Amino acid sequence: MKAEILFFDLDGTIVDSGEGIMKCARHALSHFGIEEPLDKLRKFVGPPLEDAFSDFYGFTPDETQEAVRVFRERYFEKGINEQHLYPGVVEFLTSLRERGFKTAITTSKIQHQAEKVVGEIFPALQSCFDKVFARDNAGIIHTKADVIREALSYFGVDPLSEPGRVIMIGDRKYDILGAKETGLRSIGVSYGYGSEAELNESGATAIAEDFDKLMSLLEYPA
Repeated sequence: MKAEILFFDLDGTIVDSGEGIMKCARHALSHFGIEEPLDKLRKFVGPPLEDAFSDFYGFTPDETQEAVRVFRERYFEKGINEQHLYPGVVEFLTSLRERGFKTAITTSKIQHQAEKVVGEIFPALQSCFDKVFARDNAGIIHTKADVIREALSYFGVDPLSEPGRVIMIGDRKYDILGAKETGLRSIGVSYGYGSEAELNESGATAIAEDFDKLMSLLEYPA
């Protein structure tokens, strides 16, 4: 079955937000006396912030909470403006909509952050998506799989009875693993912050190096 609905990750897939995220991560780590070169912090682009600080640096729950607070303090002051759309992404998304695809954002950002990026920072994206799905402040919707399940519920899709109707598209293993957990096919994009090896090892159904390849995969899915 050809896909009808496309779920897109935001950071590293639609928006090149690495500079802002990495600088905010470095700022938060420095708050704890940890100094890291910027290029070592690419791993922060993708996972929930809480998981990144606890998994990568062994922070306690209290330290994680403080690190996230310091991160977001800089993010809303500076980091949110240290990002840009990937060249050609609006044209690509517009073409998908013209072809009849339904599209949604499924991101590990917090909901109000994601809506600010799509609605205020890059208003051209508003008409490119049916809805933005993200994590909640309560921590109930936390993993990428949680976010995907919310999106599936909204569109009324049961992957078990409607295989192939939805495809998840993203640049990190979290996107691919979230798709696998929820029964979706996935396309990894290697132009983002995850390597082709990471995407393959995570089990991506296919990999696209650019928007032209991505379009061809969506029009003629494997």
